[in-house]
Amino acid sequence: MRLLFLAFVTLLSACVSPGQHADQVDLQQQVMETERAFAQTMASRDHAAFTSFLSDEAIFFSGETSVRGKQPVADLWKRYFEANEAPFSWAPEQVEVLGSGDLALSTGPVFNANGKLIATFTSIWRREQPGKWRIVFDKGNPVSDNP
Repeated sequence: MRLLFLAFVTLLSACVSPGQHADQVDLQQQVMETERAFAQTMASRDHAAFTSFLSDEAIFFSGETSVRGKQPVADLWKRYFEANEAPFSWAPEQVEVLGSGDLALSTGPVFNANGKLIATFTSIWRREQPGKWRIVFDKGNPVSDNP
């Protein structure tokens, strides 16, 4: 009987794991696409769209200080949308999502207007109602010119 129980548990876990993995991959893809759409707001010069990705509790780091709240972050970033050309761009390279499916990290390179790598970014995304990913933390880190 015990052997039959163990076989059942093993079979059940084998059935659950692929689905969970598929869900995880789907969530990672959602966050990857969300990060790309977020970056596209800069390229499209669409500050209102940029703001729509911000959580009400967003915290963005600017150097050694942090800016808290959706509107203060939007206000700080408005200057980056004023010129006709985007001053920088970014793209996600790696995304990880917690097993709960509600919190994710994205990271990748930041390029200046000439395409030179100038920084990397790390963003934390939270799945908020109604299932939309919004950014809660963002921090860029300059790349050193020294090898």
